[in-house]
Amino acid sequence: MDAALGDGYARLWAESHVLASLGGRSATEALDAGEAPKVVWRAVWAELGLPSTDR
Repeated sequence: MDAALGDGYARLWAESHVLASLGGRSATEALDAGEAPKVVWRAVWAELGLPSTDR
């Protein structure tokens, strides 16, 4: 996320942006709840519309 959003903004985005694909949780909330990092990253990747090379 740092590469896509920048060091400072990535953490803020991960804590505050709610993703429907993560059950209405932020990336941070999903990780704290035990969701696999790979699942969270795929949701973030899709939400941000990142290129397939970042998948």
